[in-house]
Formats: sequence, structure tokens, C-alpha cells
Amino acid sequence: MSKRAEGAGTTLSYNAALTLRAMAQGHGYGFEIMRAAKLGSGTVYPLLRRLEKGGLVASRWEDEVHAHEDGRPRRRYYEVTPVGERALAVAVGRIADQLRLFGGGEAERPASA
Repeated sequence: MSKRAEGAGTTLSYNAALTLRAMAQGHGYGFEIMRAAKLGSGTVYPLLRRLEKGGLVASRWEDEVHAHEDGRPRRRYYEVTPVGERALAVAVGRIADQLRLFGGGEAERPASA
């Protein structure tokens, strides 16, 4: 099965949806994605590898000269592919449906005992 066909039927986990959403909002490299999604490196980096393997994300290494000029290691930049965009749209709809179960998008707190 091709990456494109494989990714098209993917049901995203909540953390994968957060990661893709952060990327779709312009957060392009690991630390930026972690900060935006409020997830740790032990969650984000394995997710990025799985999402890339599934064809939902593409990556590229930044030019070494640019990183050197900034005095830091090279960054690997990620972007959502068209397959990833479709999977994210489905996930956003699913999450919105789930939020409605909690009262129109706002979670209700249980009464104190």
C-alpha cells in the first residue's frame, strides 16, 4: 500500500491531531510544535516519525549555513501534506462532535460531593 493511500484512511489520535494542528498553524520544527501543542518531546518526535511514514507529514532539513549563522544545530522542518490536511479536517470535526457531548463545547465540571 502506498503512503498516500495508507494515510488517507488514518484516524488520528488526539495527540496526533494536536501536532498536525500546530503544524497547520505555522509551527514548523520540533520545539515549536511541542510548545504550541503543549506536548513533550517523547510524544511529539515519535508522532512526527509515524505521521511522516504514513504520508501525512513531509520534512526537510534546514540549510546548515543558516543554522550556523544563528549559532545553533540544524532544524528539521515539518509540513502537513494534503493527505494530512484531510485527516486533520476529519479529526477536527470528530473533536467538535465530542465537545458537544460536554455541553456545546464547554466542559461541564461535575458537582462536588
